[in-house]
Amino acid sequence: MGIGIIIASHGKFAEGIHQSGSMIFGDQEKVQVVTFMPNEGPDDLYGHFNNAIAQFDADDEVLVLADLWSGSPFNQASRVMGENPERKMAIITGLNLPMLIQAYTERMMDASAGVEKVAANIIKEAKEGVKALPETLNPLVEAEKAAADVPAEASRGGSIPEGTVIGDGKLKINLARIDTRLLHGQVATSWTPASKANRIIVASDEVAKDDLRKQLIKQAAPGGVKANVVPISKLIEVSKDPRFGNTRALILFETVQDALRAIEGGVDIKELNVGSMAHSTGKTMVNNVLSMDKDDVAAFERLQELGVSFDVRKVPNDSNKNLFELIKKANVQ
Repeated sequence: MGIGIIIASHGKFAEGIHQSGSMIFGDQEKVQVVTFMPNEGPDDLYGHFNNAIAQFDADDEVLVLADLWSGSPFNQASRVMGENPERKMAIITGLNLPMLIQAYTERMMDASAGVEKVAANIIKEAKEGVKALPETLNPLVEAEKAAADVPAEASRGGSIPEGTVIGDGKLKINLARIDTRLLHGQVATSWTPASKANRIIVASDEVAKDDLRKQLIKQAAPGGVKANVVPISKLIEVSKDPRFGNTRALILFETVQDALRAIEGGVDIKELNVGSMAHSTGKTMVNNVLSMDKDDVAAFERLQELGVSFDVRKVPNDSNKNLFELIKKANVQ
C-alpha cells in the first residue's frame, strides 16, 4: 500500500507544476496529471480522474492536489471520492509548488503514513511557503516572530560558556554535500528533510566574505531549519566544539577542494554527496551536472585515500553512480 498523487488543474498548470517538481525532487512514481481543457466538459474531467486512479495499485490511497476549491477539478475529484467510499482519498486545494514538494517529501520520509496524516502535514507546509520579501510585507505575526528569533538565537549562543558539553558533545553531520549552487530548491526541499538536519552550514571562505550571498542563503533555509555561512576554519572549530552536541548538520561545500581542506582539518566526514559541480573553461563534463578538471580529480583521489566514500546523486531519488568510473569514462584532462 502506498499513496498515489494526482495533480489537477484548469488548463496545463498541473503539467507545469509537475515538471517543476521533477526538476527539484527528481522523477517520482505514482504521480498522475489531470488537466481540464477549455473544450472539455465535466464528464470528460470525471473520466480523466478515473483513468488516473486506475494507474495506481488497487490498495493505494489517493491524494488529489487541485487548484481551486469548488472548481471543476475539485468537484469531479469529490464526485469520484464519493463514489468510492471503500478507497481512502484526500483532496487539498490551493495547488502550489511547496505543496507538491511536501507531498513528495512526506511519502519519502514515511512510506507507511496514511493519506490523511500526509494531507495534514502538507497543508501546514504549503501555507508557510507563501512568504514575501521584504519581510515587512508578511502578516504581522510572522514578521514579529522572525524579528524575535534573531536576538533569541544570539542570546542562546552567547549564554553558553566555552567548554560546555551539550548532548554527547559531538556535532552530528547527517549529510555533507558538494554543490556549486549551495543552498537552493533541491537542497532545501529534498535533501534537508531526507537528512533530518536541523541546521544547514555553508562552508566557504568566499561566500563568508560576501554579505549579500550570506543573506540570500539564510533566507533560503526551509522552515524550522537555521542556516549559517562560515569559512572553512570556522567549520573545523565548530566540529570540535562540545556546545554543538545536539546539532544535526547538513554541510554544503562549493568545491571539492573546500571539502578536502575541512576533512584534512579534522571534520569527521565519512561520505560526501557529490551533487553539482558547475562547468567552466578548462573543465570536462563527466555527467549532466558534474564538471571537473585535473585538480578536482586529484582532490577526490586524496579524499579516497583518507577513507571518504562518495554518493553521486543530484536528488535523493536518483541512483548512486560510481564517481571514478564517471571520471575515467569522461577522460578528464
